[in-house]
Amino acid sequence: MTGEQRIALVTGANKGNGFEIARGLAVQGFLVLVGARGEEAGASAAAALRDQGLAAEPLRIDVTDAASVRAAATLLEDRWGRLDVLVNNAGISLGKDALPSQADLDEMRQVYETNVFGVVCVIQAMLPLLRRSPAGRIVNMSTGLASLTLTRGPDAPMSFSRLLAYNSSKTALNAVTVQFANELAGTPIKVNAANPGLCATALSQGKGRPPSEGARVAVGLALLDADGPTGGLFGETGAVPW
Repeated sequence: MTGEQRIALVTGANKGNGFEIARGLAVQGFLVLVGARGEEAGASAAAALRDQGLAAEPLRIDVTDAASVRAAATLLEDRWGRLDVLVNNAGISLGKDALPSQADLDEMRQVYETNVFGVVCVIQAMLPLLRRSPAGRIVNMSTGLASLTLTRGPDAPMSFSRLLAYNSSKTALNAVTVQFANELAGTPIKVNAANPGLCATALSQGKGRPPSEGARVAVGLALLDADGPTGGLFGETGAVPW
């Protein structure tokens, strides 16, 4: 793709990990579409990146609204005709204080709408554009809390029993990652999930390391060479067990 600027879309990119992923990709020379539900939030974040001399434009996209997702895909089709990187970063967590036996099912459905169904909706809409890239990359933002290996048992290293909706939605997202990777095997497109670790964002109530550090995993997966892996969950130190 010599002489042609690469295009990346990051959902939920107006703050936290998403903003830092957008920044990281822009530093690598991408034109980054700053996906956000609110137009003002997206415009403000894109402007902040442009103030740093980076190429960024806002893109309104609500991953829980199929019409919004289709409109975003149409805009990409009309303006650029392809997409090189898709980072599914938009995510929510509700019901953080409830044990599994007390979880609110309506809240759980809301979490799945964003963290699972929203990701599938966006991938399906953007896949025709990604197929036009010589090296399409899909990165789904997951977590070590989605690992059955790391969370099984009360003494497991990442056993948090009050995050049923979030943890299980990200486990489902890992399965979604594998299924799309299987479908796209043999094509230039690679599909992986990223574990950024605990980062200080609104989702974590400010606990953890700087989002700029967590963003490195997603940016690395977006930049994988042709011989890189697909269908896995990766953190900074390598593969994370399922």
